[in-house]
Order: sequence, then structure tokens, then C-alpha cells
Amino acid sequence: MEVFRISREVHAAGLAASGAANRWSRRNQYVLYTGSSRSLSTLELIVHRNSIAPLDRYKVLVILIPDSDHLIKQVSTKVLPGNWRTLSAYPALQKIGNDWYESMETLVLKVPSAVIPNEFNFIINMEHPDFKNHIRLIRTEDYFWDDRLLF
Repeated sequence: MEVFRISREVHAAGLAASGAANRWSRRNQYVLYTGSSRSLSTLELIVHRNSIAPLDRYKVLVILIPDSDHLIKQVSTKVLPGNWRTLSAYPALQKIGNDWYESMETLVLKVPSAVIPNEFNFIINMEHPDFKNHIRLIRTEDYFWDDRLLF
């Protein structure tokens, strides 16, 4: 299946992660956050950055991940705290992500989007032994910001 990551052009030459803490990961955990669509990835980026520099050039990274059940673990909203969409839930969600990351149970963690109900993000563990054999950057596409999203 194809998943999508929007990145500044300067960081779009390959697959790389900063190791910064986020909703499902702790600091120094090298994961790629991707969305199931270009539009979801756009909204996720806007929400997490709090602002977009429209003069910066962006690219869409189109990443191929195997559609194999044994490589993907899904997190159901039924096991999440009631406030899972809020910033105050980060510690609980980071624990879920940390447990998955450290266990190396699967290559990919499929998580519900906090921005759009019934849509999903895919977190890819770059340290997983299957990463190099199964994850492919298949192309990069030019991206533009519609001015109506920025104001």
C-alpha cells in the first residue's frame, strides 16, 4: 500500500527521521509518521507544525509498505484513553508507541488519526529488522500550499 509523508524539500531526498518525540513516539525513537492519503498528511502537518512557511518548498514522499498483516499492528480506539486526541494524553500514547517500538513486534503501527475520525496514520519503525527489505520510497512529488490553508 502507498502511504504519504510531506516534508520540506531539503529533507525529502530519502527516508529519515529526526528522533523527536511526538504523539506515538518518545525522543530518540526513529520512526516515520505517514498518512493514508495526501490530504490527511497535509492536515496532520498543519496541526503539528502550528504554522507552515509557504515560501519553503515541500515534497510529498510516496512510500510503499507491504500490505501484510504480520508486518502491521493496528491500535484500536477502544484501548485508548477517552482523551486520546488531546495533548494531555501524549504520555499514555507514547507508552503504547514505545512498547511497540521496543518490542519490534511489527514493522508498522497503524494508528487512528486524531485530526480526522475513521482515517489512519502509519508509523514505520526505521530500526526494525524488516525496514530495509520492505519499505521503499517509490517517488517524490512536488507539493504546493493552497493559500486558503495558510490564513
